[in-house]
Amino acid sequence: MSDGGRGAAESIAEWFDPPFEVVEPDMLRAPLVFSSPHSGRVYPDAFIERSRLDPHRLRKSEDCFVDEIFLDSVDFGVPLLRAHFPRAFLDVNREPYELDPVMFADPLPDYVNTGSVRVAGGLGTIARVVSDTEEIYTERLTFAEADARIRTLHKPYHARLRELLQRARNVFGAVVLVDCHSMPSTVPNSSTDGSSRPDFILGDRYGSACSGAIVDFVEQRLRDLGYSVSRNRPYAGGYITQFYGQPSRAVHALQLEVNRSLYMDEDALAKHGGFYRLIEDVQALVSSLLETLPHLFGGRQAAAE
Repeated sequence: MSDGGRGAAESIAEWFDPPFEVVEPDMLRAPLVFSSPHSGRVYPDAFIERSRLDPHRLRKSEDCFVDEIFLDSVDFGVPLLRAHFPRAFLDVNREPYELDPVMFADPLPDYVNTGSVRVAGGLGTIARVVSDTEEIYTERLTFAEADARIRTLHKPYHARLRELLQRARNVFGAVVLVDCHSMPSTVPNSSTDGSSRPDFILGDRYGSACSGAIVDFVEQRLRDLGYSVSRNRPYAGGYITQFYGQPSRAVHALQLEVNRSLYMDEDALAKHGGFYRLIEDVQALVSSLLETLPHLFGGRQAAAE
């Protein structure tokens, strides 16, 4: 890493202290891990100063309060990994080096993925835009800056997530990763009336990342709770779901997208009364899922040590 990169890494470490945390149960009691990669809400002054956007507009790409919605799940004996850095600064639900060359003042190394659909949309590992397509930066970045963010935030986050999944699988024989996200209630820039989204979207990479029996159960339980649910459109699961979901190795990954209108005022970015009802319903879902997982795993789950 260049001197500039080392300096950037030192600054990042100061801005986000810690960059993420694992909320641990008193004892690991169930084969489930929750990840909330986009709920970070620490916006360093140095980042804001280089942005065209004020902090409120930068937060439009944040999964506001999602970590809090799933926080009580820890009481069931499962861990929650949550980021403190914001998605607008670094997105861990992307490949480590998924970057838009337009954003950079210097050439990118050959190993960088510059051609993905996500990069084309401005939402790579270092986002060019917030979710409503507003440009973030006033000037181009250097690759050393991006590399510092990736080494300081992306790689340690994933190292910790791998540890949590491996630990649970070692204890129980199988594990389910629930990757927790939120989505705008309406389709951006849609000219079609009635373009509101369902309450939940389940993403399993079109059946490749998670046992169908698990996804079926989650969908039906949410419907029983009175919610509308769809699968994989428009959110089939990002890098985390695709990379970690390996049912053949007893690691299942399911992306869970929550409609923001259920729990918050999307313009004010503030919770409303539905927030507390949603927490109760999420806990009902988690409780029933944990009761059923031994059957859904087909006997692969071992007893906790």
